[in-house]
Amino acid sequence: MKKTYITSLPNKIGALLQATKCFSSLDINITRVSYNKAVDSHTLFIEVQGDEEKLLQADAILSDIGYLNPTGEDSGIILIEFLLKDVTGSATILLELIEKYGFNISYISSQEAEAEYQMLRIGLRIDNFEPLSEFLSKAEELCRVKIVEYNKSERSYDNSFFYKSFVQSLIDASGISQDKKDLLLINTNLAMEILDTQGLSPYRTFDCISKFAELIAVSRGESFSPRITTHKISEDTEITVIEPPCGSNTIIIKSLGHYLFVDTGYAYYKEEMLSIFRSLIPDFDSIKKTCILTHLDVDHTGLLPMFDEVYASRLSRDWLIEEFEGRDGIRERNGLHTPYIRICKTLTEYTPADPEKMHVIGNAGDMNGRLLAPIGFFPFGELEFEVYEGGGGHLPGEIVLIDYKNKIAFTGDIYVNIKGMTPEQKQYNQYAPILTTGVDTNKSLCAKEREAIFARLGAGKWNVFGAHGPVFIYETQTK
Repeated sequence: MKKTYITSLPNKIGALLQATKCFSSLDINITRVSYNKAVDSHTLFIEVQGDEEKLLQADAILSDIGYLNPTGEDSGIILIEFLLKDVTGSATILLELIEKYGFNISYISSQEAEAEYQMLRIGLRIDNFEPLSEFLSKAEELCRVKIVEYNKSERSYDNSFFYKSFVQSLIDASGISQDKKDLLLINTNLAMEILDTQGLSPYRTFDCISKFAELIAVSRGESFSPRITTHKISEDTEITVIEPPCGSNTIIIKSLGHYLFVDTGYAYYKEEMLSIFRSLIPDFDSIKKTCILTHLDVDHTGLLPMFDEVYASRLSRDWLIEEFEGRDGIRERNGLHTPYIRICKTLTEYTPADPEKMHVIGNAGDMNGRLLAPIGFFPFGELEFEVYEGGGGHLPGEIVLIDYKNKIAFTGDIYVNIKGMTPEQKQYNQYAPILTTGVDTNKSLCAKEREAIFARLGAGKWNVFGAHGPVFIYETQTK
Protein backbone atom coordinates (compact mmCIF):
# COMPACT_ATOMS: atom_id res chain seq x y z
CA MET A 1 0.00 0.00 0.00
CA LYS A 2 1.31 3.45 -0.93
CA LYS A 3 0.83 6.58 1.16
CA THR A 4 2.19 10.13 1.15
CA TYR A 5 2.75 11.82 4.51
CA ILE A 6 2.59 15.62 4.64
CA THR A 7 4.59 16.30 7.80
CA SER A 8 5.54 19.40 9.74
CA LEU A 9 9.29 19.12 10.22
CA PRO A 10 10.36 20.19 13.74
CA ASN A 11 13.05 22.87 13.81
CA LYS A 12 15.78 20.79 15.42
CA ILE A 13 18.90 18.84 14.42
CA GLY A 14 18.18 15.25 13.33
CA ALA A 15 14.49 15.80 12.67
CA LEU A 16 14.53 14.07 9.28
CA LEU A 17 16.61 11.19 10.67
CA GLN A 18 14.00 10.63 13.37
CA ALA A 19 11.24 10.26 10.75
CA THR A 20 13.26 7.81 8.62
CA LYS A 21 14.05 5.68 11.70
CA CYS A 22 10.33 5.43 12.38
CA PHE A 23 9.66 3.92 8.95
CA SER A 24 12.75 1.72 9.01
CA SER A 25 11.76 0.16 12.34
CA LEU A 26 8.42 -0.87 10.83
CA ASP A 27 9.91 -2.25 7.57
CA ILE A 28 8.18 0.52 5.60
CA ASN A 29 9.98 1.46 2.39
CA ILE A 30 10.47 5.16 1.68
CA THR A 31 9.95 5.74 -2.08
CA ARG A 32 10.22 9.55 -2.20
CA VAL A 33 11.29 12.38 0.09
CA SER A 34 10.80 16.05 -0.79
CA TYR A 35 11.99 18.99 1.29
CA ASN A 36 12.96 22.41 -0.01
CA LYS A 37 13.75 24.97 2.67
CA ALA A 38 13.70 27.79 0.12
CA VAL A 39 10.06 26.99 -0.61
CA ASP A 40 8.76 25.93 2.80
CA SER A 41 11.03 25.56 5.82
CA HIS A 42 8.69 23.20 7.68
CA THR A 43 6.77 20.97 5.25
CA LEU A 44 8.32 17.60 4.46
CA PHE A 45 6.70 15.16 2.01
CA ILE A 46 7.46 11.46 2.56
CA GLU A 47 6.03 8.86 0.16
CA VAL A 48 6.17 5.31 1.49
CA GLN A 49 5.05 1.80 0.68
CA GLY A 50 4.24 -0.84 3.26
CA ASP A 51 1.69 -3.00 5.02
CA GLU A 52 -1.53 -1.18 5.95
CA GLU A 53 -1.27 -2.19 9.61
CA LYS A 54 2.33 -0.96 9.81
CA LEU A 55 1.32 2.35 8.23
CA LEU A 56 -1.28 2.84 10.96
CA GLN A 57 1.49 2.27 13.53
CA ALA A 58 3.62 4.86 11.73
CA ASP A 59 0.71 7.33 11.91
CA ALA A 60 0.64 7.00 15.69
CA ILE A 61 4.43 7.30 16.12
CA LEU A 62 4.74 10.35 13.84
CA SER A 63 1.81 12.00 15.59
CA ASP A 64 3.38 11.39 19.02
CA ILE A 65 6.68 13.00 18.00
CA GLY A 66 4.94 16.04 16.50
CA TYR A 67 5.23 15.41 12.78
CA LEU A 68 1.50 15.06 12.21
CA ASN A 69 0.40 17.53 14.84
CA PRO A 70 -2.88 19.05 13.60
CA THR A 71 -2.56 22.19 15.71
CA GLY A 72 -1.03 24.03 12.76
CA GLU A 73 -4.02 23.42 10.47
CA ASP A 74 -5.38 26.89 11.09
CA SER A 75 -1.98 28.57 10.93
CA GLY A 76 -1.27 31.07 8.24
CA ILE A 77 0.86 34.01 7.21
CA ILE A 78 -0.67 37.43 6.71
CA LEU A 79 1.22 40.39 5.27
CA ILE A 80 0.17 43.81 6.59
CA GLU A 81 1.30 47.34 5.74
CA PHE A 82 1.33 49.88 8.57
CA LEU A 83 1.66 53.58 7.63
CA LEU A 84 3.31 55.04 10.73
CA LYS A 85 4.04 58.65 11.56
CA ASP A 86 7.78 59.12 11.25
CA VAL A 87 8.31 59.97 14.92
CA THR A 88 10.36 58.35 17.65
CA GLY A 89 8.64 55.38 19.31
CA SER A 90 5.81 54.82 16.81
CA ALA A 91 7.20 51.46 15.68
CA THR A 92 7.79 50.41 19.31
CA ILE A 93 4.12 50.91 20.19
CA LEU A 94 3.06 48.79 17.20
CA LEU A 95 5.51 46.00 18.06
CA GLU A 96 4.26 45.97 21.64
CA LEU A 97 0.69 45.54 20.31
CA ILE A 98 1.80 42.60 18.15
CA GLU A 99 3.49 41.01 21.19
CA LYS A 100 0.36 41.54 23.31
CA TYR A 101 -1.72 39.45 20.87
CA GLY A 102 0.91 36.72 20.64
CA PHE A 103 1.60 36.97 16.91
CA ASN A 104 5.03 35.93 15.61
CA ILE A 105 6.78 38.19 13.12
CA SER A 106 8.10 36.21 10.13
CA TYR A 107 9.10 39.17 7.97
CA ILE A 108 9.64 42.91 8.45
CA SER A 109 10.61 45.64 6.01
CA SER A 110 10.64 49.41 6.37
CA GLN A 111 10.69 52.07 3.66
CA GLU A 112 9.95 55.75 3.27
CA ALA A 113 6.39 56.62 2.27
CA GLU A 114 4.66 59.98 1.90
CA ALA A 115 6.00 63.02 3.76
CA GLU A 116 6.39 62.50 7.52
CA TYR A 117 5.33 58.84 7.29
CA GLN A 118 7.15 55.52 7.30
CA MET A 119 5.79 52.34 5.66
CA LEU A 120 6.33 49.25 7.78
CA ARG A 121 5.50 45.94 6.07
CA ILE A 122 5.21 43.04 8.50
CA GLY A 123 4.48 39.36 7.91
CA LEU A 124 2.66 37.83 10.88
CA ARG A 125 2.30 34.14 11.51
CA ILE A 126 -1.22 33.62 12.89
CA ASP A 127 -1.96 30.38 14.78
CA ASN A 128 -5.37 31.59 15.91
CA PHE A 129 -7.30 33.95 13.66
CA GLU A 130 -9.98 34.75 16.26
CA PRO A 131 -8.25 37.80 17.81
CA LEU A 132 -7.10 39.14 14.43
CA SER A 133 -10.07 41.49 13.94
CA GLU A 134 -9.60 42.99 17.40
CA PHE A 135 -5.87 43.40 16.77
CA LEU A 136 -6.49 45.20 13.47
CA SER A 137 -8.99 47.56 15.14
CA LYS A 138 -6.43 48.45 17.80
CA ALA A 139 -3.74 48.91 15.15
CA GLU A 140 -5.98 51.25 13.16
CA GLU A 141 -6.16 53.50 16.23
CA LEU A 142 -2.39 53.89 15.90
CA CYS A 143 -1.98 54.21 12.13
CA ARG A 144 -3.39 53.38 8.69
CA VAL A 145 -3.49 49.62 8.13
CA LYS A 146 -3.70 47.63 4.88
CA ILE A 147 -3.73 43.85 4.43
CA VAL A 148 -1.64 43.00 1.36
CA GLU A 149 -2.70 40.14 -0.91
CA TYR A 150 0.33 37.95 -1.59
CA ASN A 151 1.52 38.07 -5.21
CA LYS A 152 2.91 34.63 -5.98
CA SER A 153 5.01 35.86 -8.88
CA GLU A 154 7.09 38.00 -6.51
CA ARG A 155 9.62 36.89 -3.96
CA SER A 156 8.07 35.03 -1.04
CA TYR A 157 7.95 37.16 2.09
CA ASP A 158 7.84 34.08 4.28
CA ASN A 159 8.73 30.45 3.74
CA SER A 160 7.03 28.90 6.76
CA PHE A 161 3.97 26.76 6.04
CA PHE A 162 4.02 27.98 2.44
CA TYR A 163 2.37 24.88 0.96
CA LYS A 164 -0.63 25.08 3.26
CA SER A 165 -1.13 28.78 2.62
CA PHE A 166 -0.76 28.29 -1.13
CA VAL A 167 -3.14 25.35 -1.36
CA GLN A 168 -5.72 27.18 0.74
CA SER A 169 -5.60 30.01 -1.79
CA LEU A 170 -6.36 27.48 -4.57
CA ILE A 171 -9.33 26.12 -2.64
CA ASP A 172 -10.63 29.62 -1.96
CA ALA A 173 -10.25 30.62 -5.62
CA SER A 174 -11.89 27.51 -7.09
CA GLY A 175 -14.54 26.99 -4.41
CA ILE A 176 -13.85 23.26 -4.05
CA SER A 177 -14.21 21.45 -0.72
CA GLN A 178 -11.57 21.47 2.01
CA ASP A 179 -11.23 17.68 1.89
CA LYS A 180 -9.22 18.10 -1.34
CA LYS A 181 -6.40 19.90 0.49
CA ASP A 182 -4.03 16.94 0.90
CA LEU A 183 -4.38 15.92 -2.77
CA LEU A 184 -3.43 19.44 -3.82
CA LEU A 185 -0.54 19.61 -1.34
CA ILE A 186 1.02 16.37 -2.56
CA ASN A 187 0.68 17.13 -6.25
CA THR A 188 1.77 20.75 -5.99
CA ASN A 189 4.94 19.43 -4.39
CA LEU A 190 5.37 16.82 -7.17
CA ALA A 191 4.96 19.49 -9.88
CA MET A 192 7.52 21.68 -8.14
CA GLU A 193 10.02 18.82 -8.00
CA ILE A 194 9.71 18.13 -11.74
CA LEU A 195 10.42 21.72 -12.74
CA ASP A 196 13.05 22.14 -10.04
CA THR A 197 15.06 19.19 -11.45
CA GLN A 198 14.98 20.96 -14.82
CA GLY A 199 16.57 24.05 -13.30
CA LEU A 200 13.38 26.11 -13.30
CA SER A 201 12.29 28.24 -10.35
CA PRO A 202 9.93 26.36 -8.01
CA TYR A 203 7.83 29.51 -7.74
CA ARG A 204 7.13 29.28 -11.47
CA THR A 205 5.13 26.15 -10.71
CA PHE A 206 3.11 27.83 -7.99
CA ASP A 207 2.44 30.84 -10.18
CA CYS A 208 1.20 28.67 -13.08
CA ILE A 209 -1.04 26.52 -10.89
CA SER A 210 -2.45 29.61 -9.23
CA LYS A 211 -3.20 31.32 -12.55
CA PHE A 212 -4.82 28.12 -13.85
CA ALA A 213 -7.11 28.01 -10.79
CA GLU A 214 -7.97 31.69 -11.16
CA LEU A 215 -8.70 31.35 -14.89
CA ILE A 216 -11.11 28.45 -14.53
CA ALA A 217 -12.81 30.08 -11.53
CA VAL A 218 -13.29 33.51 -13.10
CA SER A 219 -15.32 32.00 -15.95
CA ARG A 220 -17.84 30.27 -13.70
CA GLY A 221 -21.48 31.20 -13.06
CA GLU A 222 -22.76 34.33 -14.74
CA SER A 223 -19.29 34.98 -16.15
CA PHE A 224 -19.37 31.75 -18.16
CA SER A 225 -19.71 33.06 -21.71
CA PRO A 226 -18.43 30.62 -24.34
CA ARG A 227 -18.40 31.48 -28.03
CA ILE A 228 -21.22 29.52 -29.68
CA THR A 229 -21.46 29.14 -33.45
CA THR A 230 -23.79 27.05 -35.62
CA HIS A 231 -22.84 25.67 -39.05
CA LYS A 232 -25.47 24.51 -41.52
CA ILE A 233 -24.43 21.32 -43.29
CA SER A 234 -27.74 20.56 -45.03
CA GLU A 235 -31.47 21.18 -44.55
CA ASP A 236 -31.58 18.47 -41.89
CA THR A 237 -28.09 18.65 -40.38
CA GLU A 238 -26.30 21.37 -38.44
CA ILE A 239 -23.29 21.48 -36.13
CA THR A 240 -23.04 23.74 -33.06
CA VAL A 241 -19.64 24.48 -31.50
CA ILE A 242 -19.49 25.58 -27.85
CA GLU A 243 -16.05 27.12 -27.09
CA PRO A 244 -15.51 27.84 -23.38
CA PRO A 245 -12.63 30.11 -22.35
CA CYS A 246 -11.08 27.15 -20.47
CA GLY A 247 -11.07 23.53 -21.60
CA SER A 248 -12.11 21.73 -24.74
CA ASN A 249 -14.95 22.55 -27.10
CA THR A 250 -18.19 20.63 -26.88
CA ILE A 251 -19.67 20.01 -30.32
CA ILE A 252 -23.33 19.15 -30.88
CA ILE A 253 -24.39 17.52 -34.17
CA LYS A 254 -28.10 17.64 -34.95
CA SER A 255 -29.11 15.43 -37.89
CA LEU A 256 -32.59 14.19 -38.82
CA GLY A 257 -33.88 15.32 -35.43
CA HIS A 258 -31.28 13.40 -33.37
CA TYR A 259 -28.32 14.72 -31.36
CA LEU A 260 -24.72 13.57 -31.05
CA PHE A 261 -22.10 15.24 -28.84
CA VAL A 262 -18.35 15.27 -29.55
CA ASP A 263 -16.31 15.72 -26.31
CA THR A 264 -17.73 17.35 -23.18
CA GLY A 265 -15.46 19.93 -21.50
CA TYR A 266 -14.66 20.24 -17.77
CA ALA A 267 -16.88 18.81 -15.02
CA TYR A 268 -16.30 22.12 -13.21
CA TYR A 269 -18.72 23.83 -15.62
CA LYS A 270 -21.49 21.23 -15.35
CA GLU A 271 -24.29 23.60 -14.34
CA GLU A 272 -23.26 26.24 -16.87
CA MET A 273 -23.10 23.70 -19.70
CA LEU A 274 -26.43 22.15 -18.70
CA SER A 275 -28.02 25.57 -18.99
CA ILE A 276 -26.61 25.94 -22.53
CA PHE A 277 -27.62 22.42 -23.54
CA ARG A 278 -31.19 23.07 -22.38
CA SER A 279 -31.35 26.37 -24.27
CA LEU A 280 -30.10 24.72 -27.49
CA ILE A 281 -32.11 21.49 -27.02
CA PRO A 282 -35.43 22.22 -25.24
CA ASP A 283 -36.08 18.52 -24.54
CA PHE A 284 -32.48 17.82 -23.49
CA ASP A 285 -33.45 16.21 -20.16
CA SER A 286 -35.68 13.63 -21.82
CA ILE A 287 -33.61 12.66 -24.89
CA LYS A 288 -31.06 9.85 -25.07
CA LYS A 289 -27.66 11.50 -24.64
CA THR A 290 -24.89 10.09 -26.82
CA CYS A 291 -21.28 11.26 -27.00
CA ILE A 292 -18.19 10.42 -29.05
CA LEU A 293 -14.90 10.95 -27.23
CA THR A 294 -11.88 11.98 -29.32
CA HIS A 295 -9.40 11.22 -26.50
CA LEU A 296 -9.03 11.00 -22.71
CA ASP A 297 -7.77 14.42 -21.59
CA VAL A 298 -9.57 15.70 -18.47
CA ASP A 299 -10.99 18.76 -20.24
CA HIS A 300 -12.70 16.46 -22.78
CA THR A 301 -14.12 13.84 -20.41
CA GLY A 302 -15.48 15.92 -17.52
CA LEU A 303 -19.19 15.64 -18.32
CA LEU A 304 -19.21 12.01 -19.49
CA PRO A 305 -21.14 10.86 -16.36
CA MET A 306 -24.25 12.72 -17.58
CA PHE A 307 -24.38 10.80 -20.89
CA ASP A 308 -26.33 7.59 -21.48
CA GLU A 309 -23.79 6.13 -23.90
CA VAL A 310 -20.23 7.03 -24.83
CA TYR A 311 -18.31 5.86 -27.93
CA ALA A 312 -14.51 5.80 -28.05
CA SER A 313 -11.58 3.78 -29.32
CA ARG A 314 -10.89 0.46 -27.65
CA LEU A 315 -7.76 1.82 -25.98
CA SER A 316 -9.64 4.84 -24.58
CA ARG A 317 -12.39 2.58 -23.28
CA ASP A 318 -9.87 0.31 -21.57
CA TRP A 319 -8.12 3.25 -19.90
CA LEU A 320 -11.45 4.68 -18.70
CA ILE A 321 -12.21 1.35 -17.02
CA GLU A 322 -8.81 1.46 -15.28
CA GLU A 323 -9.55 4.96 -14.06
CA PHE A 324 -13.06 4.05 -12.87
CA GLU A 325 -11.55 1.22 -10.83
CA GLY A 326 -9.28 3.67 -9.02
CA ARG A 327 -6.03 3.28 -10.97
CA ASP A 328 -4.12 6.07 -12.71
CA GLY A 329 -5.43 7.38 -16.03
CA ILE A 330 -3.27 7.29 -19.15
CA ARG A 331 -1.86 10.80 -18.68
CA GLU A 332 -0.99 10.17 -15.04
CA ARG A 333 1.23 7.23 -15.99
CA ASN A 334 3.56 9.70 -17.69
CA GLY A 335 5.62 11.06 -14.79
CA LEU A 336 5.87 14.52 -16.36
CA HIS A 337 2.10 14.82 -16.57
CA THR A 338 1.13 13.14 -13.28
CA PRO A 339 0.88 16.10 -10.85
CA TYR A 340 -0.67 18.49 -13.36
CA ILE A 341 -3.41 16.02 -14.33
CA ARG A 342 -4.16 15.23 -10.69
CA ILE A 343 -4.33 18.94 -9.88
CA CYS A 344 -6.63 19.47 -12.88
CA LYS A 345 -8.87 16.62 -11.75
CA THR A 346 -9.04 18.02 -8.23
CA LEU A 347 -9.66 21.66 -9.16
CA THR A 348 -12.22 20.78 -11.86
CA GLU A 349 -14.11 18.24 -9.70
CA TYR A 350 -13.54 15.37 -12.11
CA THR A 351 -15.17 11.96 -11.59
CA PRO A 352 -14.70 9.03 -14.01
CA ALA A 353 -17.62 7.73 -16.09
CA ASP A 354 -19.29 4.38 -15.51
CA PRO A 355 -17.74 1.82 -17.92
CA GLU A 356 -21.20 0.29 -18.44
CA LYS A 357 -21.97 3.27 -20.67
CA MET A 358 -18.89 2.76 -22.82
CA HIS A 359 -19.00 1.39 -26.39
CA VAL A 360 -16.01 0.68 -28.63
CA ILE A 361 -15.97 2.02 -32.19
CA GLY A 362 -14.80 -0.64 -34.63
CA ASN A 363 -11.63 -2.56 -33.84
CA ALA A 364 -8.34 -1.67 -32.22
CA GLY A 365 -6.12 0.25 -34.62
CA ASP A 366 -3.44 -1.86 -36.31
CA MET A 367 -0.92 0.96 -36.62
CA ASN A 368 1.93 -1.00 -38.28
CA GLY A 369 3.89 2.24 -38.49
CA ARG A 370 0.92 4.17 -39.88
CA LEU A 371 0.04 7.63 -38.61
CA LEU A 372 -3.72 7.03 -38.96
CA ALA A 373 -5.26 3.56 -38.94
CA PRO A 374 -8.90 3.01 -40.04
CA ILE A 375 -10.83 1.28 -37.23
CA GLY A 376 -14.44 1.41 -38.46
CA PHE A 377 -17.44 3.52 -39.41
CA PHE A 378 -19.85 5.61 -37.35
CA PRO A 379 -23.12 6.52 -39.13
CA PHE A 380 -25.28 9.24 -37.63
CA GLY A 381 -28.36 10.73 -39.34
CA GLU A 382 -27.28 11.96 -42.76
CA LEU A 383 -23.61 11.61 -41.88
CA GLU A 384 -21.30 8.65 -42.44
CA PHE A 385 -18.03 8.99 -40.56
CA GLU A 386 -14.94 6.97 -41.25
CA VAL A 387 -13.07 6.63 -37.94
CA TYR A 388 -9.27 6.59 -37.72
CA GLU A 389 -7.10 5.94 -34.68
CA GLY A 390 -4.02 8.15 -34.40
CA GLY A 391 -0.56 6.93 -33.52
CA GLY A 392 -0.66 8.61 -30.11
CA GLY A 393 1.16 11.83 -30.99
CA HIS A 394 -1.19 13.83 -28.79
CA LEU A 395 -2.45 10.94 -26.67
CA PRO A 396 -2.74 7.17 -27.23
CA GLY A 397 -6.29 6.13 -28.11
CA GLU A 398 -7.04 9.38 -29.98
CA ILE A 399 -9.45 9.21 -32.92
CA VAL A 400 -10.30 11.33 -35.96
CA LEU A 401 -13.70 11.29 -37.72
CA ILE A 402 -14.05 12.16 -41.41
CA ASP A 403 -17.25 12.39 -43.48
CA TYR A 404 -16.05 12.53 -47.11
CA LYS A 405 -19.50 13.14 -48.61
CA ASN A 406 -20.26 16.22 -46.50
CA LYS A 407 -16.59 17.27 -46.20
CA ILE A 408 -16.47 17.35 -42.40
CA ALA A 409 -13.56 16.34 -40.14
CA PHE A 410 -13.36 16.14 -36.34
CA THR A 411 -9.70 16.14 -35.33
CA GLY A 412 -9.68 16.31 -31.52
CA ASP A 413 -6.43 17.86 -30.28
CA ILE A 414 -4.30 16.55 -33.13
CA TYR A 415 -5.32 19.71 -34.98
CA VAL A 416 -6.74 22.82 -33.28
CA ASN A 417 -7.37 26.23 -34.83
CA ILE A 418 -4.88 28.26 -32.78
CA LYS A 419 -5.14 31.39 -34.93
CA GLY A 420 -8.89 31.63 -34.38
CA MET A 421 -8.79 31.36 -30.59
CA THR A 422 -10.15 34.10 -28.35
CA PRO A 423 -7.70 35.96 -26.05
CA GLU A 424 -9.14 34.03 -23.10
CA GLN A 425 -8.53 30.67 -24.82
CA LYS A 426 -4.97 31.65 -25.69
CA GLN A 427 -4.31 32.69 -22.10
CA TYR A 428 -5.65 29.39 -20.78
CA ASN A 429 -3.66 27.31 -23.26
CA GLN A 430 -0.31 28.79 -22.24
CA TYR A 431 -0.28 27.11 -18.81
CA ALA A 432 -0.73 23.41 -19.65
CA PRO A 433 2.50 23.20 -21.72
CA ILE A 434 4.50 24.78 -18.88
CA LEU A 435 3.28 22.38 -16.22
CA THR A 436 3.32 19.22 -18.35
CA THR A 437 6.47 20.18 -20.30
CA GLY A 438 4.35 19.77 -23.45
CA VAL A 439 0.69 18.93 -24.11
CA ASP A 440 1.55 16.31 -26.75
CA THR A 441 2.87 12.88 -25.82
CA ASN A 442 5.11 13.04 -28.91
CA LYS A 443 5.20 16.48 -30.52
CA SER A 444 6.89 15.46 -33.78
CA LEU A 445 4.56 12.47 -34.22
CA CYS A 446 1.54 14.70 -33.62
CA ALA A 447 2.77 17.08 -36.35
CA LYS A 448 3.02 14.17 -38.79
CA GLU A 449 -0.49 13.06 -37.84
CA ARG A 450 -1.80 16.55 -38.67
CA GLU A 451 -0.20 16.31 -42.09
CA ALA A 452 -1.74 12.87 -42.58
CA ILE A 453 -5.22 14.17 -41.73
CA PHE A 454 -5.11 16.98 -44.29
CA ALA A 455 -3.57 14.64 -46.86
CA ARG A 456 -6.74 12.53 -46.57
CA LEU A 457 -9.07 15.44 -47.32
CA GLY A 458 -10.00 15.51 -51.00
CA ALA A 459 -10.68 18.48 -53.26
CA GLY A 460 -13.28 21.03 -52.19
CA LYS A 461 -14.23 23.10 -49.17
CA TRP A 462 -13.94 21.34 -45.83
CA ASN A 463 -15.19 22.16 -42.32
CA VAL A 464 -12.44 21.01 -39.95
CA PHE A 465 -13.56 20.98 -36.31
CA GLY A 466 -10.71 20.87 -33.81
CA ALA A 467 -11.28 20.44 -30.08
CA HIS A 468 -10.11 23.99 -29.29
CA GLY A 469 -10.81 27.16 -31.23
CA PRO A 470 -13.33 27.72 -34.04
CA VAL A 471 -14.02 25.67 -37.16
CA PHE A 472 -11.26 25.89 -39.78
CA ILE A 473 -12.38 26.25 -43.41
CA TYR A 474 -9.94 24.27 -45.53
CA GLU A 475 -10.06 24.37 -49.36
CA THR A 476 -8.12 22.10 -51.67
CA GLN A 477 -7.90 21.98 -55.43
CA THR A 478 -8.08 18.93 -57.70
CA LYS A 479 -4.57 17.80 -58.62
